[in-house]
Amino acid sequence: MQPTTSATPDLPELLYIYDAYCGWCYGMSPVMQRIQADFAGRLTVSVLSGGMLAGERAEPIGANWSYIAGAILQVEQATGVQFGEAYKQLGAAGTYFQDSEAPARALYVVRQLDAQARVLDFAHEVQLALFARGEDLNAVGTYEPLVQALGLDFGEFARRFALPETSNAVRREFEAVGRIGVQGFPTIVLRAGSQGYVLSRGFQRYEVFARNLQDALAQAASEQAGN
Repeated sequence: MQPTTSATPDLPELLYIYDAYCGWCYGMSPVMQRIQADFAGRLTVSVLSGGMLAGERAEPIGANWSYIAGAILQVEQATGVQFGEAYKQLGAAGTYFQDSEAPARALYVVRQLDAQARVLDFAHEVQLALFARGEDLNAVGTYEPLVQALGLDFGEFARRFALPETSNAVRREFEAVGRIGVQGFPTIVLRAGSQGYVLSRGFQRYEVFARNLQDALAQAASEQAGN
């Protein structure tokens, strides 16, 4: 099963495999937004949810808070993003339940509804809701201002968000990501023709990633020209 993305035919596709609960993805998303702007017309950017904390891996934030709290400063220093006090209080309280399925359902529905393919921006706004403002990603109401900011109908979003079919589709998306061989987040893959190039396993600064992407696009074009 091929996961649903917003790729444009004939353009290379940059596949951003992320999870809403991944702190390093929170740092990588602004890099990806800049890439999407700077490489506009040369590629499309698609976002897939990886299911980092889905199914049996879903857990209260307190179960792993000591590790998360220690990683926050490292992520901030390396990437420039900030984790808000509300999120830190959420973690210290320990009871908030982290389940990747709910934000993945939100992302899936926006992919269906947003013809302008602003999925990457939505994905980062979901991260800001959690990591900056400490909001509950399990509650459909959390997504209302984010959906409305895209000019989408929240009633239709909420209806689709709750459908069993949406939940099933997201689980298949998690399975598809697993079959790709993704073991950590973020993972970023360039698809060009029949070729796939893994550009990043983890965070990369913009300058490093953009250079690697430029090289991969040139290599893909050279290989296609030789066919």
